[in-house]
Formats: sequence, structure tokens, C-alpha cells
Amino acid sequence: MYFLGIGIVLLLMKYLEMGPVAAWSWLIILTPFGLAVIWWAWADATGYTRRKAMQREEKRRQTRIDKQRVAIGTEKKRR
Repeated sequence: MYFLGIGIVLLLMKYLEMGPVAAWSWLIILTPFGLAVIWWAWADATGYTRRKAMQREEKRRQTRIDKQRVAIGTEKKRR
């Protein structure tokens, strides 16, 4: 996602001819978009995206369980 944001900023700066970016090659300006595509392809191929989604779900589920335990007064006792 960072690559996409950087690419958009560089693209706008090149289009509006702002600062030193106006003199840069289009290849440099478009490189972050290519890196974003590579990142997404790698993340999907290795299962990184699915693991992160599962971790978020597990964290939400555990938070919900803990909240319910506190609400009914059966939270885990610590020694």
C-alpha cells in the first residue's frame, strides 16, 4: 500500500511539474506501481494476505470473548 501511495504522489508531482520530480524519467515515476504489483503477487502467492486476515479475525474473536467474560463476571483470575 505504501508503494501505491508513493507512486500516486510522484505521479501528481510529475504531472503538475513540481520540484525536481518534473525532470525525472517516467520510468522512475512508475517504478512504485510495479513494486506494488510485485508485492501483491508475492503476498497472495505465499499466503501472507490470508494469514494476516486470519490473525485479525482471531484477535477480534478473542476480544469479543474476553469482553463477554468480563460482562458476566467469569474473567480469568490471575495469580
